[in-house]
Amino acid sequence: MRSEWETHTALTPEDDTPGERSFAAELDQGWVVGGGVNGGYLLGTIGRAIAETVPDKPHPLSVSAYYLSASVPGPARVRTRVLREGGSVATVAADLVQGSDARITALATYGDLDRMPDDVATTATPPAMPPLEECVPGSFAPEEVRRVAPLLERFDLRFDPACVGWAVGQPSGRGHIQAWFRLADEHPVDALGLLMVCDALPPVTYDLGLPGWAPTLELTVHVRALPATGWLRVSHRTRNVAGGMFEEDCEVWDASDRLVAQSRQLAMRPRG
Repeated sequence: MRSEWETHTALTPEDDTPGERSFAAELDQGWVVGGGVNGGYLLGTIGRAIAETVPDKPHPLSVSAYYLSASVPGPARVRTRVLREGGSVATVAADLVQGSDARITALATYGDLDRMPDDVATTATPPAMPPLEECVPGSFAPEEVRRVAPLLERFDLRFDPACVGWAVGQPSGRGHIQAWFRLADEHPVDALGLLMVCDALPPVTYDLGLPGWAPTLELTVHVRALPATGWLRVSHRTRNVAGGMFEEDCEVWDASDRLVAQSRQLAMRPRG
């Protein structure tokens, strides 16, 4: 049976034009947060179109997306163009369009992680997280928050208590939020799902006392490995709020203590 994630990112191939493929999508209402549809969900939808465009290279390795305007639930179209394909990787450009408006433009490198070398040499360390039973479930969010962010119903989040003071009006000011993560239906997260996971937590500016929707300007995700089955650990940090914008750096670690995805995004400071 298909997972909710697979269902909500499902695509229907359309008539192709020379050098371009086109896929119809239906952006689901359940991924709305604040003033638009969640950027990670949109990136995963684009990512699925790219995977179908180069089926022998099914996994995102690096995806950079620019968010031109807020997407809304309903019909959309993803157009893809293969810029180069050869050897172990392919480079593909993609646009997500609603009506006559381009919402997102992206450039991605895809490959097959199953065929990549399995060597790991890293100085990175997994985030120190309390056990699941000591963390704060996302389901504790107030009703008014869940109403404007149905996105929260898509996940099972367990927040590190040291990073959740913002939820009771006591942000730490450190610019750090981290949580255990799994999909609400407990379906394993795949490589395309990692594109979404990197944008699943509340904006890290909540921990700076700056709550609210933070529109993404640009998001780059590097997928480093296929995640092992089980809970993921997701850690977001920011170090600089300037010019009405902030950066958000994310790491995603799997149940085998492997760093499976990294991302950086530039977003607008929330307006409250």
